[in-house]
Amino acid sequence: YFVHRNQQERSESEILSGQSSQSHQTHLASIFSLLEENIMTFVKKELKMFKRILSPELPEGFESQKQDKEVVDAEDEKQESSAREGALKITLHVLRKMNQKELADTLEKNSDEFAVICQRELKSHLKKKFQCVFEGIAKQGNPTLLNKIYTELYITEGGTGEINNEHELRQIETTTRKQARPETAIKCNDIFRPLTGQDKPIRTVLTKGVAG
Repeated sequence: YFVHRNQQERSESEILSGQSSQSHQTHLASIFSLLEENIMTFVKKELKMFKRILSPELPEGFESQKQDKEVVDAEDEKQESSAREGALKITLHVLRKMNQKELADTLEKNSDEFAVICQRELKSHLKKKFQCVFEGIAKQGNPTLLNKIYTELYITEGGTGEINNEHELRQIETTTRKQARPETAIKCNDIFRPLTGQDKPIRTVLTKGVAG
């Protein structure tokens, strides 16, 4: 009886394992089918771009590539840039295998120039996009330049004092602190530059503020 039962349980286990494996293979096949479709779409898009780069109307092609393109997330942009570099390397390799060395060299040279122009256009677009903000509800307030909203930072060297253990909303700036020198106005891009009379660069900056 026990032998028969063990054989039956083993058989059921093998059936379930086989079904699970088959389901996994089906799911994997579906994923790779979609992956192949996305890769082919990406490669065709990049090949079309490379063809435009190799066309005689190169400057005009450059100017129209980045127009009206939405700014994507920085990490997504980084991954997309890496993928494009990979597509370019594969294309150059295949062209040279096809004995099209001159065409590959031209594509490689023009791609470097194209990358520089795209970076310049992207920087210009970001500068225009983020040079002002809308007060109140987005797109409904009056645009205001950032340098008209934010004040300059003030930096103080060597501030000392006891640790304030009270909640900042109950007790604000009640701990006596002694400053080594008066506060000095400083721009955000100068926050790590040495102060007057200092030789070593500043590597750590502690910022503090008042609640509210």
